[in-house]
Order: sequence, then structure tokens, then C-alpha cells
Amino acid sequence: MTNLQLSPHHLIFEGAELTGKSYLISKIYNHFELKYNTGLGLLDGCYWFNCDVGIFGGSYGLPVINKYIEIAEILKQRNIIYEKFHLTNFVNGKLLNTPILNHGDIEKKLKKLNFKIIFLKVDEDEQLFQTRIQDRLKLYPHYQRILHKPSWYIQQQRLLLNTLNQSILEHLVVDTTQIPNQVDQEILTWLGELD
Repeated sequence: MTNLQLSPHHLIFEGAELTGKSYLISKIYNHFELKYNTGLGLLDGCYWFNCDVGIFGGSYGLPVINKYIEIAEILKQRNIIYEKFHLTNFVNGKLLNTPILNHGDIEKKLKKLNFKIIFLKVDEDEQLFQTRIQDRLKLYPHYQRILHKPSWYIQQQRLLLNTLNQSILEHLVVDTTQIPNQVDQEILTWLGELD
């Protein structure tokens, strides 16, 4: 049984669609779950929230972000992973022509909770995105309803990187062009989890 951590990890994984966030998070989550589970019969070593289920970039984005921050305050002594968050909300608003206000106040709250951003990027290669689109459609046929051309995902990545560069949160940018990869080891080292 593991006691509460003195400095739990509060992470936000950001990056354009199709850059491998869920794949990479599953590896990081598994590390935290094994290491920090309390042994009480719950998966409580890390809490993983896939925050964007058609919300970010629309009118519900900011209220939902605020609720997730309330959840983070409740769970502040535990590991937390948010899969997409305020950067996605801001950029998707731009891309979908539904302007979203700057998230300065949100970032101050996240900084107070010691959130860090792990940003996934890939080569700006339209064929790479086309291949990943086909893989996504095989797994999730409903993705067809929000499908874009590869150039759209490249634009999304550029806008997200630009927004990340304005963030006050500590961040790490990792390259996930190749999957599978050892990027999880790079992240865990950055977090001080590996010797």
C-alpha cells in the first residue's frame, strides 16, 4: 500500500488530433497506477480524464474546464492526467470560428495546482496524418463525422504550439511521429520518476 504522494503529478496532455495522446497516456497512466495505487481495491494511483468529448471549442468548453479544475482541487493529493484541456478549447474555438476567450485566469489556477503540460507533436507530413486518419476510422467509424483533411491537423498543431509558447505552465514537447516509441521514458525522466 502506498501513502499519498508529497508531490503528485498533475499533467495535461495536449497536441493536435491524431498525434498519439491516448496511446502515450496509457503508458504513463500504467506507471503511476502501479506505483501509487493505495491497495484499497480501486484504480486510484492516477486519475485519467479524457476531457474533450465534443466539448472543447464550443460554448460548454469554459464551464467544463472550470468544473475539471474543481475536481483537481478535490484530488490535489493524487496523480491527475487531463487528456486535452484549455489549449485545445482555445485553438478549436479559433478553427471552428467560435471565438474563445484567453485562458489567463485558468492558467493561474492550473499553475497553483502545479499542472504541467506534455505536448505531443509530429512531423508536418500530410501522408502521416492520412495514415493515422485511416487507422482512426478503423477503430472509431463515427470519427468520419468530424474528419478533416490532413492540412487541418497540421494547422491545428501549429496553432496549439503557438498557444503553448504563450503558456505560463511548465511544459515538455515530445515527438510522437514514430509509434511505438520510448517517449514515455523521456516523460517519466522529466517528471523525476526514473533514475
